[in-house]
Amino acid sequence: MKSFVFLADGFEELEALSPVDVMRRAGMDVTTVSISSSLEVTGAHGVVVKADKLFADVDFEGAEWIVCPGGLGGAQNLAAFEPLAKMLKSRVEANLKVAAICASPALVFAPLGIIKGRKATCYPGMESYCSGSEMIDTFVVKDGCVITGQGPAAAIEFALAIVADSLGADKAAEVAAGLLYDRK
Repeated sequence: MKSFVFLADGFEELEALSPVDVMRRAGMDVTTVSISSSLEVTGAHGVVVKADKLFADVDFEGAEWIVCPGGLGGAQNLAAFEPLAKMLKSRVEANLKVAAICASPALVFAPLGIIKGRKATCYPGMESYCSGSEMIDTFVVKDGCVITGQGPAAAIEFALAIVADSLGADKAAEVAAGLLYDRK
């Protein structure tokens, strides 16, 4: 099954590319998707990334994961993109998997009601945007079909949580070992 990581100008590079890298190392089929009219998307720190596809050219039917990286500008741009908002909302209503990190839980998921009544995390200081959610000060929180992450330093753990949910804890541990990742 395919998973999709969305790129919008201003995205946090670590939060977008770490999940792509970690998920691909695990053998997951991951496609990066630009929400603009260009495959080239500029991150928050000036890194230009060429997305695999444009939003308009992708069939998201049957997607396993929809992943929203943060970065303040990137999250604001994702939140303003109505086709993505509609897809995220319908996926959660159908109990399908979505993930967001950094500013995206607060700016993309919270306004759509995705984390309402759920445990979640986001970039510290943005919790006030997440009323109705039980905010937890930890790197990664999984609640049902929703995974949220705190910020750039949490990007690998966030990605490993996605892998663990899809392929099991053993596969996530195998990938973590290959990355020399040992967060205690």
